[in-house]
Amino acid sequence: MFKGLSDRISQSLDRVKGRGRLTEDNIRQTLREIRMALLEADVALPVVKDFIEHVRERAVGQEVLKSLTPGQALVKVVNDEMVRVMGEAHDGLNLHGKPPVVILMAGLQGAGKTTSTAKLARYLMESEKKKVAVVSTDVRRPAAIEQLETLAGDIGAVFYRAESGTEPRRIAEQGLEHARRQHADVLIVDTAGRLHVDADLMQEVRDIHAAVEPLETLFVVDAMTGQDAARSAAAFGEALPLTGVVLTKADGDARGGAALSVRQVTGKPIKFMGVGEKTDALEPFHPDRVASRILGMGDVLSLVDEVQRKVDQEKADKLGKKLKKGKGFSLADFRDQLEQMQNMGGVGALLDKLPGAGKLPPGAASQFDDRAIRRQVAIINSMTREERRKPAVINGSRKRRIARGSGVEVQDVNKLLKQFTQAQKMMRKMGKKGGMKKMMRGLQGKMPPGMGFPGQ
Repeated sequence: MFKGLSDRISQSLDRVKGRGRLTEDNIRQTLREIRMALLEADVALPVVKDFIEHVRERAVGQEVLKSLTPGQALVKVVNDEMVRVMGEAHDGLNLHGKPPVVILMAGLQGAGKTTSTAKLARYLMESEKKKVAVVSTDVRRPAAIEQLETLAGDIGAVFYRAESGTEPRRIAEQGLEHARRQHADVLIVDTAGRLHVDADLMQEVRDIHAAVEPLETLFVVDAMTGQDAARSAAAFGEALPLTGVVLTKADGDARGGAALSVRQVTGKPIKFMGVGEKTDALEPFHPDRVASRILGMGDVLSLVDEVQRKVDQEKADKLGKKLKKGKGFSLADFRDQLEQMQNMGGVGALLDKLPGAGKLPPGAASQFDDRAIRRQVAIINSMTREERRKPAVINGSRKRRIARGSGVEVQDVNKLLKQFTQAQKMMRKMGKKGGMKKMMRGLQGKMPPGMGFPGQ
C-alpha cells in the first residue's frame, strides 16, 4: 500500500536520520525530495504546498536543529504533519440514533460502493455486534441488486428486495420500513453510481437522502484515482451533507495521493479503507497508523486489531495453554496457524504492517501469497496423524508419498519441514516465561516516534 510514496520518502529521510547535525541546506534538500515524491504520488498541489510549509517551519526551528538527534526529530515532524493532513485521529461512525440508524453510500460508478456496503455491514456485525440490514437502490446497473443480495447472504445481513419497477427513493423508504420490522440496528443504503458527476445522479441521491435522513452519508472513492478522488469527493460534498469518506482499493494504490488529499480538499474525514476484495477486507482509517506505514515504520496496532478480529480465539487459547504446559508445537498446530494467516490475507498482507517491511528485497513478499499457504496446508493434510505429531518419522519414502498426495515436489516437503522447525523454535521461546513480553519489547523499539502499545 502506497509503496511508491513510502519508498521515496523513506529514502529521503534515511539520509538524514543518522546525522548528528542538520543544517538548513540539507533540510531544504530533503524537503525538495519529499515535495517531488508527493507530487509524483498525485497529491493535490495545495495539500503539498501546505504540508511542505508546515514541515519547513518546524524543521528549521528549535525542535529539530537544536535536538540531540536532529535526524529523528525531522522524521517525527514529517510523521506529525502527515497525521495532521489526514485528519489527526480516527473518526468513527455516528451510530447514536433511534434504530435503525441509516448509513447512505454514494459515489461514482466502479468505485466499489456495493462491495463496500457489504464490507461495512460485516464490520458492524462483527466489531460493533449490530444487526445490519442492507438495500440497493441501484436500478440501472445490471445485476447490482443481485450482487448485494448475494453478498448479504454470504455475511448474514438482512436484505430487502423491492418489486421490479419501484423508483429508487421508494426502494429506500421500503427498505427502512423492512429494517424496522426486522429490528435491525443499522440500515445501509447502496445507491447508483455514474461514470461522471451529473445532475440526474445528484438529484436522485438527494431524493434518497431526504427520504431516509441518514446519520452517516459516506462517499465511496477509488484510491487509485488520485487527485480525481479528491475532486469528485468535493463535487459530491456540494450536493450532499457528507460525513465521511470510504477509500477503496487502497491495497493496490502505490501512490497514496487520495489518502493525503481527501481530508484537506473536502474537510471530511476518511473513515474506512478497503484493502482487498473479500468482505472482511475493510479497516478503520487511523491517520497516525497510515502515516507510520508511509514512513516505512509499519502499523503494529492495526495488525493487533486485525488479529483480534480474525483469529479464532478458542484455538489461540488452546495453543497458548499447550505451550505453557511445555507440550510440543505440532504440524497440526502449524497448519492451524497457516490457515489463520490465510484468513488474514497471507503473509504479504501482514508484512505490510510490520516495521521495516519496505526494505525487503523486491518480490520477497510475493513468496508468501495465498497459493503458497494453500500448498503448505495441502502438504500437511497429506500426512498421517502420526507424522503430524512426530515429524522425525518422515523419511525419504514418506516424503515421496506426501509429495504425490499433495501434488508437489519432494523439495517442497523439505522446505515446509524446515519452516516448521523454525516456527517450533519460535514457539518454544514464546512458551517460556516472559517470552511474549520480550517479543513485544522488540517490536516496541521499532515503533515510530511518539507511538507505542496501549498501556505502555
